[in-house]
Amino acid sequence: MPFLRTSLLSAEPAGVLQSLDELFALAHAMEQEAAKRYDALADDMREQGKDDLADVFAKLAAAEREHVDSVTRWSQSRRGKIPDPAMVRWEAPETLAPESAAEVKTSRLMTPYRALAMAVRNEERAFAFWSYLAAYSDDRDIKKASEAMAKEELGHVATLRKERRRAYHREHERSGAEASSVPLRQIDAQRLELRLVLQLSDMERRLSGPAAIRTQDIRQQTIEMADATVGLGSFPASMERKGPLEIAEALVDGYLDGAERSSDAAHLERLQQLAERAISRLAWLRSLSAD
Repeated sequence: MPFLRTSLLSAEPAGVLQSLDELFALAHAMEQEAAKRYDALADDMREQGKDDLADVFAKLAAAEREHVDSVTRWSQSRRGKIPDPAMVRWEAPETLAPESAAEVKTSRLMTPYRALAMAVRNEERAFAFWSYLAAYSDDRDIKKASEAMAKEELGHVATLRKERRRAYHREHERSGAEASSVPLRQIDAQRLELRLVLQLSDMERRLSGPAAIRTQDIRQQTIEMADATVGLGSFPASMERKGPLEIAEALVDGYLDGAERSSDAAHLERLQQLAERAISRLAWLRSLSAD
C-alpha cells in the first residue's frame, strides 16, 4: 500500500519495515542525524556571537543524543544488540529540514522562540513518519514498536512546546510590550473544539480517499474531546474566526498551560490526556495540509 504524502515529511517513506532490527537501526539513524544538525547549528551560532541561540541548539542536540541512547537501550533489551547502521535499507528521513537550518544561519530575525518553534515542527514530522509506518505495517511487533516511537515523539513535542512558550514570554517581557487594557470576550475549550468540528466537516467534504478517512477520524475524536472540555480553558472569542490549524494549535497550548498550573492530580491527568490527543491531532492536521 502506498504511503500518503504529507507536508510534514520532505519525502514519502520508501517502503515498509521488515524487522525490528531495521526499525531500531532507522530510529537510531534519525536521532543521530538530528543531533548532528543541532550541534552544527550551535557551532554556527557561537561563531556569529549569538550565544542565546547557541545554547538553545546545544540543549536540543543533547536531548537528541539522549534519544539515541534510549533507542540503543531499547534495541539491546528487545534484540540483545545495538542498532546496526547496515540495516537501514533506505535513506533516513530528515528530522531537521535543510531549509529550516538555512533560515537559522541567515535570518537576522531568528530568536530562541522561533528556533524552538522549528524544533517543534521537526518532532511533529518525526511523529507523522512513525505514525504512517505503524499504519501500514502488517507485522504486529513492528506496528507496536512504530506506535511506541510515535508516542515518544509526541512527548518530545509537548516538552518543546513548553520551552517554546517560556521563550515567547521571556522575549515578550524584554520587549516591554503592554497587554491591551480592553477586556476581550473569552470562550471555553468546548466552544473552540466544536468550532473545529465544523471546520473538519468542511475539510472532509473537500477531500477524498485516505485523507478524507483520516479527517473523519479526527472529527470524531474532536467531538469526543468537546464533550470532555466543558468549562476548561479560556480563549479569546476571536479564535473562532481562525483556521483549523490555528485553532488546533491554540487548544494544544491551552491544555498544556492548564496542566502546568494544575495542583489537582485528577485534573492534571485529564489535561495531560487532552494535551496528548490535541498534539496528535495537530500533527495529523499539518500532515493533511497542502505542500
